[in-house]
This record gives sequence, C-alpha cells and structure tokens, in this order.
Amino acid sequence: RCKLDSELKIYNQEINKRRIGIEHVFGSLKTFKILAERYRNRCKRLALRFNLIAGIYNLELSEK
Repeated sequence: RCKLDSELKIYNQEINKRRIGIEHVFGSLKTFKILAERYRNRCKRLALRFNLIAGIYNLELSEK
C-alpha cells in the first residue's frame, strides 16, 4: 500500500504485458472442454491430447 519506485513500476508493467498474452492463450485453449474441466481419463494420454490441442491452436494462429 505504499508508493512504488518508478523502476519497480516499469518492471511491473513489463511483467503485466507478458502475462496478458499468456492469459489470452489460456482463455483460447479453454474453449476445448478437455482443458476447461477436470481431466478424468488416463494420464498417459493427457500430454498427447494437450499437444494436439496446442497444434490446432498454432494452426489457427498461422492462418490469421
């Protein structure tokens, strides 16, 4: 609750700029129900499914 130094304020702004991009990606990935809800299948397949979803997302980004 105390005032921040100008250097610390700039540092926080840089972190927030990076974080918002990551948060947007997570929001977009949550359109797939498998990532939005609790995963109830075998753990061995989670990595494969996540990689497939990430590939689909990257494909959508490349088309824009």
